[in-house]
Amino acid sequence: MNPVVVKPSAWLTGGIRTEQVNHLTLFKFTEELSNRLQELLDKKKADNLNPEETAELEAISELDTIFSYINAIIVSQS
Repeated sequence: MNPVVVKPSAWLTGGIRTEQVNHLTLFKFTEELSNRLQELLDKKKADNLNPEETAELEAISELDTIFSYINAIIVSQS
């Protein structure tokens, strides 16, 4: 069986937006991707994720970590 791999870049065109916060432009998830993340987190909490969903959750979480880092740099440089 091949491991399931989902790349964070899969959401570059459909899951990412920018938002003006005060005078800064920050990276955010779209509402759709935010809802999907919450759905996957709920399923994980219920111990009900399949391998594909686990890979998807890991990829979205990685993207969230990247955005948090980039947004922190943007804020610290303002």
